[in-house]
Amino acid sequence: MDEDLALVPLVDLRAQYEGIRREIDSAVLRVLGSGTYVQGGEVRLFEQEFAAYCGATHAVAVNSGTSALHLALLAAGIGPGDEVITVAHTFVATVAAILYSGATPVLVDIDPHTFAIDVARIEDAITARTRAIIPVHLYGHPADMDPILEIARRRGLTVIEDAAQAHGSWYGERQIGSIGDMTCFSYYPSKNLGAYGEGGAVTTNRDDYDRSLRMLRDWGCERKYHHQLKGYNYRLDEIQATILRVKLRYLEGWNQSRRDHAAEYTLALENTSVVTPSEKPYARHVYYVYAVRSEARNELQRYLKTRGIDSGIHYPIPVHMQEAYSDLGYGKGDFPHSELAAEQVLSLPLYPELRPAQRRRVMTAVQEFGSPAGLPAAAGVEVAWRRS
Repeated sequence: MDEDLALVPLVDLRAQYEGIRREIDSAVLRVLGSGTYVQGGEVRLFEQEFAAYCGATHAVAVNSGTSALHLALLAAGIGPGDEVITVAHTFVATVAAILYSGATPVLVDIDPHTFAIDVARIEDAITARTRAIIPVHLYGHPADMDPILEIARRRGLTVIEDAAQAHGSWYGERQIGSIGDMTCFSYYPSKNLGAYGEGGAVTTNRDDYDRSLRMLRDWGCERKYHHQLKGYNYRLDEIQATILRVKLRYLEGWNQSRRDHAAEYTLALENTSVVTPSEKPYARHVYYVYAVRSEARNELQRYLKTRGIDSGIHYPIPVHMQEAYSDLGYGKGDFPHSELAAEQVLSLPLYPELRPAQRRRVMTAVQEFGSPAGLPAAAGVEVAWRRS
């Protein structure tokens, strides 16, 4: 098919697989021939390799990023009666995991430039019941960790990072995964480091957390059929571990491609009606998604579709306005930056395998949007948060 006519997908997992097919197929066949399919040698090797990659002492592999968050909270001793601070603009798993532990989520607003937690709002959210802070490194940009850690140490709180979208991101001279008390990753297929199914991990530098996490993921035992804790079946299977081992070797190169593509987009879209992502001086952004902002977001998405370009919205409804979480007691207007982001963000196609012609199509379409040949009503958009 003519590349000018083919759909530009938001994500193309098949293209990534084709580039590493031989290594993946060989690794999977090796596992199939081994007769060991759950939490065996491949899992142990992947844990060692991922911990080393992050600069952490330990990595504990589990079956999803949600499970990683749940177990990290339990390992920290958090449960009923406790409160955990996190953000309103995130995937609902962040908040769901807090509820799984029996604790109460306390939400705060985001920094509108990074989409991460607004550090200035944390102190006001702390009560006598607060036990932990979960900063979310959304879209691949790290939260501002030093002031978060300072608050946590001064107030005796645990810091559990939600790095489901930040594999390979850095905060200053430290890699995400080696900074907080525990860091939780997702290996959902679309992530920068994704499995061909579900998967997750918790990294930590503390031996006691490592021990608890390992027991909790496997029915609460270190020795088979001897259950010291009330645990869960959150184990990672061998096939996903061997796939992740192959892909981990490519992650740095893939992340650099994401950063290169993002830089190309940012330069090309500088004088358009959209606002491009920012990268703070302390951050190495790894662009899980390239989220632009537009007051005409829905019109832009429809316009891109007419040009054969897919896009996504991460995320269209803040957690506090989701029907399922209405019992948290928040309402419209409580977190204005989160609510505005939900109305304005649009994720453009961006992944390592995105070809130059595809990138040009995306950039040209966004440049045309709002011009006389496109949609005049969208011209000259000034995004409201810039004035705040």
